[in-house]
Order: sequence, then structure tokens, then C-alpha cells
Amino acid sequence: QVQLVESGGGLVQPGGSLRLACAVSGISVRANAMAWYRRAPGKQRELVARITNSETTNYADSVKDRFTISRDDAKNVVYLQMNKLKPEDTAVYYCTVIFRGYWGQGTQVTVSS
Repeated sequence: QVQLVESGGGLVQPGGSLRLACAVSGISVRANAMAWYRRAPGKQRELVARITNSETTNYADSVKDRFTISRDDAKNVVYLQMNKLKPEDTAVYYCTVIFRGYWGQGTQVTVSS
């Protein structure tokens, strides 16, 4: 059974940082393309960042140079380091295995003073 469990969300002030983690079981993060998506209130879900099995990364323009996706193959975890957070980054963040249809339950990130 494949499970994805996100953690690390919370309330942070503008300019602050958070690191999200996606703990994966039942499937190898090293063998699959993984991604982080987010859904802000009243908006559609959008791709934030993805990492391929060869560790090529891509980012949404809105987060480029602020967010970094990475993975730990030994722990089977995918991370999203978020720096210089802005109020518009407020959303529920989801981890997914690309092309396989597996999603986590999401973790809330709120950026507010």
C-alpha cells in the first residue's frame, strides 16, 4: 500500500522559512518523479516543484530562487525547503508521485504577520 504523509507546515511570518517533508512508503522516491503542489483558498491546485528520478528539478516561476525540492533516498522522503515566504504562498501543500496518482493528505502553510 502506497502512503504519502506530509509534515512541516505551520504559521510563519513573511520572509520566514519552512521545510516540508513527505514521508513515502510502498514506493521508491528514487525510482519515481515526485512533486509538490499547492492549493490556495479560492484557487486551483498548482504545481510548485518537481524532481525526476535523475534529480532534475523544475519550479513554478512564482517560487523559483526561493524554494528547493530535494529527496533523501535512504529515508524515502521528499523535501520542500521554502525561504523568503510571502503571504501569497499561503496554501495547503500536497506531495504526489507523478504519473502514478498517489497523493498525500496535505499540510497547511500560512504566511502572515
